[in-house]
Amino acid sequence: MDKVNHKSKRSRTYGQFCALARTLDIVGERWTLLIVRELLPGPMRYTELKSSLEGIATNLLAERLRSLEANGIVERRLADGSVAYALTPWGEGLREPMEALGRWGAPLLATGRGDDAFQPRWLTLALPALLRGATASPPIELGIETDGFAMVLRIDEEGPSAFARPDDLPETVLIAAPDVIVGLAAGAMSIEDAVVASEFRGDSNALRAAFAARR
Repeated sequence: MDKVNHKSKRSRTYGQFCALARTLDIVGERWTLLIVRELLPGPMRYTELKSSLEGIATNLLAERLRSLEANGIVERRLADGSVAYALTPWGEGLREPMEALGRWGAPLLATGRGDDAFQPRWLTLALPALLRGATASPPIELGIETDGFAMVLRIDEEGPSAFARPDDLPETVLIAAPDVIVGLAAGAMSIEDAVVASEFRGDSNALRAAFAARR
């Protein structure tokens, strides 16, 4: 990793010789970590980021992206002839602390979604965070569909991971509302209740194994 001179990249700083303070110097401003969250599943174009981050002003998104690029967290890549934003290897390292923050904040979801915006791709970060510690051998793969988004939850000897793979889902697929999936992963809903509230196809043992693995 290249050494980052955070003072030269940002005009505002806590001015503290502390790793946490210097981290917050570059990712602590509003919307910054949410941009990182969007890019964890994979690169996105500017228009895709703007659409997914409902409420962010165009000029603010551009400013945050410039800052993330200047600090070596985000880079530009060509994708199908157009520019997309992607995390650098150093930026990818934010996955673990962001998963920890997601686990810490999981109780805040107990009041339900309400009128809050939601993007199904956010579950690719949330599910591994909520299922941390789960392992399986042989590996378990479960397809999950919610709000038109298809993803795969995989649990193996190294732990849980989730990724978009809409064209190659496993035989076992759970089709459910986002709050059902989050409730199931957080342990707030039983597997039996989740199945009743959802559409399910395939082997129920795979579903049980996936969400019982962390217990």
